[in-house]
Amino acid sequence: MYKLNDFDSRKQLNEALAETVSEILQSAITLKGKASIAVSGGSTPKGFFNVLSNKKIDWKNVTITLADERWVDKNSNASNARLVHEHLLQNKASVAKFFHLKQGEKLCEETLVDLNLSANNTLLPLDVVILGMGEDGHTASLFPCSEQIKQDLDSANESLLIKIEPKTAPHQRITFSFAALKQSKNIFLHICGEGKKQVLNKALSTNDIFEMPIRAFLQDKDTNIQIYWAK
Repeated sequence: MYKLNDFDSRKQLNEALAETVSEILQSAITLKGKASIAVSGGSTPKGFFNVLSNKKIDWKNVTITLADERWVDKNSNASNARLVHEHLLQNKASVAKFFHLKQGEKLCEETLVDLNLSANNTLLPLDVVILGMGEDGHTASLFPCSEQIKQDLDSANESLLIKIEPKTAPHQRITFSFAALKQSKNIFLHICGEGKKQVLNKALSTNDIFEMPIRAFLQDKDTNIQIYWAK
């Protein structure tokens, strides 16, 4: 299930999304003493990150992680962790904790086991998930071209974090599975531009989740996803 929220400008979207997310995080802290949020990479969320980083939240009790990460050096321009450190872990949010998805040099089975255990104990269920969407309908690193896509989109999949090697995008990746992400009660799809609106409309037109993985979130009857879009 989904709800579409249209905004006249990206500035308005960033402010509205940051206000909503900050309220959810602070409520979680009040209720259980901590909060967790998974964000996505790319250029779209930079403005949102800046606004959110200035929100008055008890940030020392917030753990930030990524919906997915490229298995590259943390100083690489392709690193989502670098993006988060430069644009979100700033200002008031500089005291927040960060859960790295890339830990170690090699993405092997042993690494995945350790990361899954740590994520389960530290993060899940995530209080907030912020997703993006690619032109091919992928979200996080759930790519339609990957050989693992059926397993990745299986709502009964017990693996929280999985290894992905997309055929149409560079870099080996690690991503939260659909089953892990859908545990969150607060999932947002943050997209901008007419091109992404067309991709969204295509995703909403039919129900083949393996053709466009974002459909798994948009059409799952147990998942409530808020779409935030601006021109």
